[in-house]
This record gives sequence, C-alpha cells and structure tokens, in this order.
Amino acid sequence: MTYCVGLVLDSGMVFASDSRTNAGVDQVATFRKMRVFAKDGERVIVILSSGNLSITQSAINLLEHPSPGNDSTKTPLNCSSMFEVAELAGNALREVRQRDGPHMAQNNIDASASFIVGGQIRGEPQRLFNVYNEGNFIEATPETPYFQIGESKYGKPVLDRVIARSTGLLDAAKCVLVSFDSTMRSNISVGLPIDLVIYHNNELRIGIQRRIMQGDPYFDMIHTQWGEGLKRVFAQLPNPQWD
Repeated sequence: MTYCVGLVLDSGMVFASDSRTNAGVDQVATFRKMRVFAKDGERVIVILSSGNLSITQSAINLLEHPSPGNDSTKTPLNCSSMFEVAELAGNALREVRQRDGPHMAQNNIDASASFIVGGQIRGEPQRLFNVYNEGNFIEATPETPYFQIGESKYGKPVLDRVIARSTGLLDAAKCVLVSFDSTMRSNISVGLPIDLVIYHNNELRIGIQRRIMQGDPYFDMIHTQWGEGLKRVFAQLPNPQWD
C-alpha cells in the first residue's frame, strides 16, 4: 500500500508520496513513488504512483521510453499540454495492464495501479489529474483542489478541514505532512521516507524538493505537537449533558 497527495492552489502546487511497499509485515521495502520531469523555464511535471509496483514502474518506463508500436517521440518532456501528459500516462497504464494483467490474474495478483499527474507547461496554467486504473482520468477544480491515491482515508479529514484553493504553499505542505502522520499512525503499510515537492505558480522550476527521512526534526515536531494538540483540544471539550 502507499499514500500520495497532490494539491493545486492559487500560489502553486504541493506533491508528496511515501516510499513503503510491502507484501506482508515481514517483507517491507523502500521504493520512490514520485517521478519528476522538469526543464527549467519550460515545464515542471510530477507523477505520483500507487498500486502494483511492477505495473507502475513499467508504465513510468514506457513514459520515458515509448514502445515502438506507439508514438515513439512523445514523452512528458515534449508534450504540448498537461492534458496530453495525463493522456500519455493513462495510455501507459492501460498498455502495461493489458499486457501483464491477465498473467497476474492467473496467480491471484492484484494488477491495479493509478497515478496523480500534475504540473505546469509554459503557455498554460497549472493542472492536476487523477489517472485511474483503467487509464481514464479527471482534473482537479477550484472546488476540489487536491487528489489522494492509495491509503487515503486517514489523511483526508485534515485536508478537508484545512485545504482551500487560497491556502498558502507552506501551510499546505504542513497540512500534507500532518495527513501523512495521521495515516502512518493508523496504517503500518505507509511509512517514511516521504518525498515532497513544492512548486510556485508560473515559475516553471522546482521550488523545494525534499526527502523526509526517519529522524527529520520538522516531521518529528509535527508528530509530537499534532498528537499533543489533539489531546489538549479534546480535553477542553465539555462533556455531554445527557439525562
């Protein structure tokens, strides 16, 4: 399992993904689930992946090195729009699943996978897409400015309470890390390191790219203060006055 979040805000975009994969509690490994395609002054594209690792790795490889049967010149680094990048990612997922899915199904292996695709290409606004297992996708809107994939339920409440299109980038990044802490607290299949990218609107270059490892002082502070703060607020709530 995994947890990935992408936000598109007035001031820019925030992307984050965990790095844990597991096939049981005694088979835990670390793999990056974030791929960045960037050319300074021209484009910044981030792809987050969730699901079967062999499917997502093969699909990303197809994006970077298209198979001869496809348009062999089209990659995220030369697409003319973010819509085209999302379409390319969906096609890659579909191609890999059609190739490998039936063989995996024979052995009762789940071949499902999905992407969050976001960024900005010069000449168009920032855009964020959720690419589904079947290769189709939807785009974020001002009313729904973020997407989650993977183990999303534990981190969603804090995002819903805090994130709006007008939220600042640092507040948004802080909120995303709180959502990761909440998810990791309740699900051992999500864990550090966390890959984080912050992009400022219209800059067409990465603003901040950071890998948050075990022992990171800021993440440890969030973990401690968020937990203590919740307990403190809970204790301040009045008891119900029921007969």
